[in-house]
Amino acid sequence: MTESTLKNTIKARYGEAAVRAAGATGAAGCCGDTRACDPITANLYDAGDIGNLPAEAIAASLGCGNPVALADLRAGETVLDLGSGGGIDVLLSARRVGPIGKAYGLDMTDEMLDLARANQRRAGIDNVEFLKGELENIPLPDDSVDVIISNCVINLSADKDRALAEAFRVLKPGGRFAVSDVVVRGSVAPEIRRSIELWVGCVAGALEEREYRERLARAGFEDIDLVPWRIYRLEDAEDLLRAAGIDVSTIPRDAAGQFMSAFVRARKPVAIG
Repeated sequence: MTESTLKNTIKARYGEAAVRAAGATGAAGCCGDTRACDPITANLYDAGDIGNLPAEAIAASLGCGNPVALADLRAGETVLDLGSGGGIDVLLSARRVGPIGKAYGLDMTDEMLDLARANQRRAGIDNVEFLKGELENIPLPDDSVDVIISNCVINLSADKDRALAEAFRVLKPGGRFAVSDVVVRGSVAPEIRRSIELWVGCVAGALEEREYRERLARAGFEDIDLVPWRIYRLEDAEDLLRAAGIDVSTIPRDAAGQFMSAFVRARKPVAIG
């Protein structure tokens, strides 16, 4: 699949998810099937944190973690959410950094941007701005952001080195990278990986955890930490895989356990060069 084809596929999938979420009929789910994706998207946020957010923002939550809790945000900071979708993490971040702080959301899908801006109006939160753009070309100046968050999006990039380099560029010296993402532990046979990806749906580009660390270091980051926190089990995916025509009995039981959500932290050095 070419890079342009991948981007068009992602835009179409997430555009459809935004339209569904706009009706607030239930969580959109990363692969459009809430039941099948539930092991990934379920129980990521405390009810108290999201209780007074718009239902449409909650319904559009397509992530695999809670990067806002991970990031240890502070009053007055500037935060950027890469692949902000319906805006749930941006709105939560804006509350944490307070009125003297700022939360940006970056997304390339028009329908998601429309939904996020509508959710911002419903929530009545002013210190937020949603930008149209791609992870590989962030429309913000160098050294302009204190914290970068992201929720199960970096794996979707067709050029992860470029995306990580852009994240590094826009972070201030000493700035923090704190994302949730899906990673792979160990080597997985291609045919097994493709089968599991049908379940995971939106994480076809998941990196192996050692490679993730290496790419962050190559981009210039330090203090790199990657902590898996939710391991995906094959039994949670059996119905979806069968519906896709896959003989579940051919998939080793331990293969699914190699796919997991992880918290990924890193820091831009205070002194560079």
